[in-house]
Amino acid sequence: MSSQTDLPAPPAKSPDTGRATPLDRILALIERAGNALPNPVVLFAGLFLLLALVSTALDLGGVSVEVPGSDETKHITGLLTGDGVSWLVQNLVVNFATFPPIGAVLVLIMVVGLCEKTGLLETLMRATLARVPRPVLPYAVALIASQAHMMSDVAAIVLPPLAALVFKSAGRHPVAGLIGGFACVTAGYAAGFTIGSLDALYVGITQQAASVLPAADGLDIHLLINYFFTAASSLVLAAVGGFLISRVLEPRLGTYEPVGEEPEDRDLTLTPVQRRALLRTTLVVLVYLAGVLSLWLPEGAPLRGEGGAFVPSPLLSGIVPVLFGAFLLAGLTYGFSVKQLTSAEDVTTAITDSVRTMSGYLVMMFVAAQVIALFTWSNVGVLLAVKGAALFDSMGVTGFWAILVFVLLVSCLNLFILSGSALWSLVGPVFVPAFMLMGMSPALTQAAFRIGDSATGVITPMNPYVFLILAMLRQYEPDAKLGTLISRLAIFVVPFMLVWLAILGIFYGFDLPLGPGADIGLK
Repeated sequence: MSSQTDLPAPPAKSPDTGRATPLDRILALIERAGNALPNPVVLFAGLFLLLALVSTALDLGGVSVEVPGSDETKHITGLLTGDGVSWLVQNLVVNFATFPPIGAVLVLIMVVGLCEKTGLLETLMRATLARVPRPVLPYAVALIASQAHMMSDVAAIVLPPLAALVFKSAGRHPVAGLIGGFACVTAGYAAGFTIGSLDALYVGITQQAASVLPAADGLDIHLLINYFFTAASSLVLAAVGGFLISRVLEPRLGTYEPVGEEPEDRDLTLTPVQRRALLRTTLVVLVYLAGVLSLWLPEGAPLRGEGGAFVPSPLLSGIVPVLFGAFLLAGLTYGFSVKQLTSAEDVTTAITDSVRTMSGYLVMMFVAAQVIALFTWSNVGVLLAVKGAALFDSMGVTGFWAILVFVLLVSCLNLFILSGSALWSLVGPVFVPAFMLMGMSPALTQAAFRIGDSATGVITPMNPYVFLILAMLRQYEPDAKLGTLISRLAIFVVPFMLVWLAILGIFYGFDLPLGPGADIGLK
C-alpha cells in the first residue's frame, strides 16, 4: 500500500497482559524487524552510497556487460570518478525534476484532494451504501473498497467506520463492516477500475526502470498499462471479499451485543442539497468525458494516434491531464453546489492543503530519483538485470514461475516496507529490465508487483492504520487486542493473493492484454 499520509508512530505493542501466543511472537518479530529498518529517505540514501562504491569498484575493475539481443556492450561507470562527479553535479536537479512519478502524482493529488476536501468522495460512498439491500451489503462494501485507492490513504480512515455504521443500521455486525472494509481497502489496494495517483506513481517508476534497455524504445508505457487487469481484479476481489465478510468473518463474530460507548449513529441518507449537487456533478463529468471521446473516437480526431490508431495515441499518453480535468470539474461543481467552496481562495486553500500532505513523499522521491538515475547512468542496473535474468534461467525459474517468485518476494518485503513508492523504487529498477530480458513486458512485472504490494499489507504491524482500526474496534469490543484484530484480518490475505494470482495467470495463459496496447510479452 502506498502510504502518502503522515501518521503518528504506532505504539510498540498492543497492551496484552495475557500469555504471549505464537501469533503474538510472530507479530512482535515483524514489528522489531520493521522498526530496525531506517525510514525510506535514509534507506535510499544508504543505497545511493552503496551504489556509488559498487559502481566505482566495478569501473576500476573494467567490468562491462553485453545486452542480450543487442550488439552493444555497456561499461560500468563509477560515481566516484571524474566523470561520475561531473555527472552528479550537472544532473542532481535534473534527476529530480524529470523523475516521471513526481509530476503525474502531484497533478492528480491536487484535484483528488479537492474532491476529498469538498466531501464529494465520502458523499459518493454514502450514496452507494445507504440503500444497498442487507444481503448485498458486504459485497457493496468490498466493491467500493476495491476502488478506494483513488482517495489515497484517506480511504483507510473514512471507509471502515462508515461501513461499520452501515452494517449496524442494517442489523448486521458492525465489526464485520469495520474489519471487512479495512481488509478490502488494504489487501486489494492496487486493484480497481478507477484511476488515481497510485497508477501514476507505479508507471512513472516503471518507465524509468525499463529505459535502461534498448527494448524500451518501442514500448508505450502509459498510465493504463494495467487497466484491464486491475478492473477485472476489482470485480472478482469484490466478490471474494464480500463472501469472506458475509460467510467467514461475520459468523465468527457471533451475535452483536452493544457494549460501552459506541460511535453515534449517523444519518447516511443524503440531504436534498447533496443529492442535487451529486446529480449536477455527474452530469458535468459525463459531458466532459463525452467531449474528450469526441476528440478521440471519430476518424481524423486530434487525439487519435499515428494513422488513426486508438493505441498508442495522444489520449493514452496524456491521460493524466484528462483525469485532472475530470476531477477538477467534479470537485468544483460539487464544492460550489454544497457551499463548501464559495470563492477562488477556498479552491486554492483546498488544493494547497492536499499538496501539503505530500512533503514527505517529495523528500523521499528526491533521493529515490538519484538512486534510479545512478542505476541507469552507471549501467549497474543493466548488469543486475542481465545477471538476474541469467540466474532465473539457470535455476529453471522462467515464465509464470518467475512471476510467482517475484510476488512472494514483494509480499514478504511488504511486511516491513509498507510504502508502495519506496518498495517499487527498490525492486522495479532490477526486476523490470530483468524480466524484459526474459521476454516479459514491464506491464506484466508491474501487475505482479501490485499483488505483492497489497495482499500482506493488511496484517503487518508496520501499517499505522492497523492501530487506528484497533482503536475503532475497541469502541465495539473494549477488550480487543492486536492479535485479535490481526487474526481476523488474516482471513483475507491468502484468498486475495491466490485469487489475484489466478486472475493474472488467466491473463498470462491466454495472452490477454493487461491494458490498452500492453501485452504480456515483448514483441
